[in-house]
Amino acid sequence: MGLPSGGSAVPTCLRRDAAAPSPPCRQARAALKIGRAVAFCASLAAGLVGGCKKENAYVAPPPPQVGVAHPIARAVVPYLEATGSTVAYNEVDLVARVEGFVESIDYKDGTEATPGQSLFVIEPPPYQAKLQQAQASLAAAKAQFTQADTEFARQSALGRRDFASQAAVDQARATRDTDQANVANQQAGLALAAINLGYTRVTAPFAGVVTQHLVSVGDLVGVSGPTRLASIVQLDPIYVTFSISEQDVQRIRANLVEAGVAIPIDLSKVPVEAGLMSEPDYPHRGVLDYVAPEVDPATGTLIVRAVFENQQRVLRPGYFVRIRLPERLAPAPALLVADASLGTSQAGRYLLVVNKDDVVEQRTVRAGALDGGLRVVQGEVTPDDRVVVTGLARAIPGEKVAPTPVAMPGG
Repeated sequence: MGLPSGGSAVPTCLRRDAAAPSPPCRQARAALKIGRAVAFCASLAAGLVGGCKKENAYVAPPPPQVGVAHPIARAVVPYLEATGSTVAYNEVDLVARVEGFVESIDYKDGTEATPGQSLFVIEPPPYQAKLQQAQASLAAAKAQFTQADTEFARQSALGRRDFASQAAVDQARATRDTDQANVANQQAGLALAAINLGYTRVTAPFAGVVTQHLVSVGDLVGVSGPTRLASIVQLDPIYVTFSISEQDVQRIRANLVEAGVAIPIDLSKVPVEAGLMSEPDYPHRGVLDYVAPEVDPATGTLIVRAVFENQQRVLRPGYFVRIRLPERLAPAPALLVADASLGTSQAGRYLLVVNKDDVVEQRTVRAGALDGGLRVVQGEVTPDDRVVVTGLARAIPGEKVAPTPVAMPGG
């Protein structure tokens, strides 16, 4: 049972490959198993004792940081915003009202024409001849009337001296009246011939841009009715039409009455601003021109029209534009917040507000017009509310946050 010469720590009789161990070896093996069991129990006990220590408690993360600011209170002019479209101030089709061949086209497509400028000429000679014919017929009618009038005067004088019968006097009077009517008829014919001659020259009825011509020189026009030759569009000034809701109409009217403005008001005193989709602001200035007398029951809206100067021809008919007009004619107290702090839901626009317990609340508001970098708001918001303006993604309604006062962006 001594250690082998090779220095092995396990006696030969304790090895598993030892054959037929002697009784002393069996006793040694049993003692070894008991020792191992005791060591295992001691290790297990130590593990159990260590496992009975107090576990780590869950520590909630700190509330997210958000920046809050009070709404800015100041007097502003509240605006109503809408969308509309531009409409030509005047737009007409140029048509041939007499029959004939197109003799000349006196303009270049797409250029501006002045009032009275000749645009098309339609074979004037036949109508010039008809005018001369009407003049000759009128001259003959006048000569005949002169003769009849002289004859009536002579018969009347003879009748007073009983040298002519009353029948002769009456016949002379009838002849004179007939010839006088013929003179009036020939004068009308002359006027009609002059009008038709004037129709041979198609002129611009107002200042505007003339579209491309739809006929060519030598075309026969006006055969079966008026023939469209081109169109002319007046661009300065220009109309902008838009719709406002029934509620907006009632609110604007109430604001005007509250301000002591007489109803109905002079529309030309109500300014209107417009901007294209590509323009950041409302650079175009105009005034109201027309308000429909009734609300469309199908849409609940009312048609409104404004007129704008358009000397630079920036606005063209058919453009889609943004519109704003004042709800009041004088500034009124209002609350303003950063436009980026407003959210949108199915219920409309809202703000996230931190209450006195630092819990986020969602407040429904009505967004007004932009005033610089701020948006006018009305509704469930007060000047003392702490509005979330930064860290909006971390502000969840009903959850607690760590608010930090900041300046109102854009204020």
